[in-house]
Amino acid sequence: MGAHELTHARHDPGHCLAPGLFRSLKRGERKRGKLDVVYDYGDGKRIEFSGPEPLGADDLRILQGLVAMAGPSGLVLSPEPRTDDGQQLRLLLEPKWEAVQQNAMVVKGSYRALSREIGYANIDDTKPVRDCIERLWKVSIIVQHGKKRQGFHLLSQYASDEQDGKLYVALNPLIAQAVMGGRQHVRINMNEVRALQTDPARLIHQRLCGWIDPGKARRVELDTLCSYVWPDDASAEAMKKRRQTARRALAELVAVGWKVDEYAKGKWEIRRPPPTVTLPDAHGIFPQPPRYLSPA
Repeated sequence: MGAHELTHARHDPGHCLAPGLFRSLKRGERKRGKLDVVYDYGDGKRIEFSGPEPLGADDLRILQGLVAMAGPSGLVLSPEPRTDDGQQLRLLLEPKWEAVQQNAMVVKGSYRALSREIGYANIDDTKPVRDCIERLWKVSIIVQHGKKRQGFHLLSQYASDEQDGKLYVALNPLIAQAVMGGRQHVRINMNEVRALQTDPARLIHQRLCGWIDPGKARRVELDTLCSYVWPDDASAEAMKKRRQTARRALAELVAVGWKVDEYAKGKWEIRRPPPTVTLPDAHGIFPQPPRYLSPA
């Protein structure tokens, strides 16, 4: 797969909308803090994220890249794979209870390919990418639906080879369902992701993608946008700086095709670009859906 061929990621809404799951971090904050985020959908549904370190905008970018790579080049493992490779991967995933009946999604690629897809300048330095993936792998998720609770890692499985840069990541069931075009998924334009320059813009962009459908507009206050980047309270002076940063982030969204209108002081109407039409390549071939590892 050549550079920047991935047009979009189909992401899970819970991972995009959970307040404070990804946030702006100060230097040293990872050593002091930990991750503890609960997102209540209402109607007896909630998702809990916990981990030894908080997640930043760098982790958000890496997860977006993995989800995007899973689309065209992910391997879908059916519950009963027929090939030896498939059976081995399935055993590695150790699916439990009801998850045994769910398809698993495996991304096989390389650190360099992942770096390229998210727009990293230095694709040869694999350490930052590896650190993010391992941080994401350490995150535990508990999903509650009525009286039922289920737990798994944010990344179900992870393996890499430092020597040849190869990477193997299995996505959790929620993301796997979204990638495979599940009923609910958030579409994130990867060309926009690569064009954004700052962490606040990236954090705001993902939350807005989860909240505003392509081609639609919604209204939001500037302080709400600030909370997408910094979920904690701040002094009046710090809030002033945050608002300035959020305004600059909105300018970055405009630069990638979004429309923003401040219809009253600190109140914005934000319109997302319409969905991009999937076009065939030079040979008249449309992008393929995920491949199934075992024949039907």
